[in-house]
Amino acid sequence: MVSLNLDVGINKDKAFFKGLYGIIKGKNVQSFWSIGLMTGTALDGYADVAMIKTDGHKVIELGEYALVPYSEEKRTILADAVQAALRWQFNGQAPEIFTLATETITEIYANAINALLKQANMKPSDISFVGGHGLTVLHIPPKNDNYGKTLQLLDGEKLAKMTGIKTIYDFRTNDVKHGGQGAPLAPIYHAAMLKYARINAPAAVLNLGGVANLTYWGGENGDIDKLAAFDCGPANGPINEWVELHNKGKYDENGEFAKAGKVHQNIIDMVLSDAWFGQPYPKSLDRYDYSAKIVSGLSLEDGCATLSSLVAQAINKGLDLFEKRPTTLVVAGGGRKNPKLVEDIKAITKTNIIDADEIGLRGDAVEAECFAFLAARSVLGLPISFPETTGVQKPLSGGIGSS
Repeated sequence: MVSLNLDVGINKDKAFFKGLYGIIKGKNVQSFWSIGLMTGTALDGYADVAMIKTDGHKVIELGEYALVPYSEEKRTILADAVQAALRWQFNGQAPEIFTLATETITEIYANAINALLKQANMKPSDISFVGGHGLTVLHIPPKNDNYGKTLQLLDGEKLAKMTGIKTIYDFRTNDVKHGGQGAPLAPIYHAAMLKYARINAPAAVLNLGGVANLTYWGGENGDIDKLAAFDCGPANGPINEWVELHNKGKYDENGEFAKAGKVHQNIIDMVLSDAWFGQPYPKSLDRYDYSAKIVSGLSLEDGCATLSSLVAQAINKGLDLFEKRPTTLVVAGGGRKNPKLVEDIKAITKTNIIDADEIGLRGDAVEAECFAFLAARSVLGLPISFPETTGVQKPLSGGIGSS
């Protein structure tokens, strides 16, 4: 039986981080290879895995990355776990399927790590540690005086044993325990990758995963990066869900369905009338806060067109929340491959859209790279969340280390 840590006041294993940091310091290691893994809430059937060389402050080198597919059987297990979590809502005993889903995502990650090592012609001993995000099955942001709750499924201890690499996992819950949103965690890595790509501040990053989130990087003030970030609305999640409900695949390939459809602005206006969209950041979303139910009753094509425009209009409202509205967006995540979605975003936000790949980055790998970077920062005791990104009172580290 996999034990689920639902009350996480964690850095549970400070001795792990202290010991590992001592080894690194004792060997005078200046930088190290780290592997990160991400499984998005869009459930696209791939595990994102990437390696970077880092010192915990900057990206020194981008290593290999891969999108490693997993079986439809495994995907069904993960999807069933998400649906069970939506019914559960942290009330009562955790659903039994979480045990199977945790074992499944751990196996998926182990296979992905092994595939990446083979691709890179490297051994486990060449990697200092793994940062495993796991699968988010439920995320409830804080509201009023109530702290939020978040749950990512992954057996980090088992993953470390399966791969032979020290593993850092459960990155979000320490932030939530301290009153933060638990998301987004990518901003500190977004700043590092923009510096790696020699992009001048101010700059903004838009990530299009199951949810859309924005990071504004205002440059450096000494050793401190000026950051602001938040989830700004739905992205691929409801579009993928809508296509799958019609048994037409797992996503709207090249935006073809959306291109053939009609936008129902009345539906979008109703959704965007939710006060959440105008709420100041920090703020975060669960993937199913805005689901495909939004467009129930529409045709496949009209639903895709309406959801695509909704994503763009929500991003537009999000950009207005920054103190200074960005004019250029570096776009990462799977949604950037949907030309109709990108076209909608460009037209509605009137911003210059730059695919991360165009500036020497890897748009498919950013989230996985992020957790490789966060693993390094966790080991070094550096913060991974900040008042301007998750709403915690002060910069905070996080993560749990495998024994």
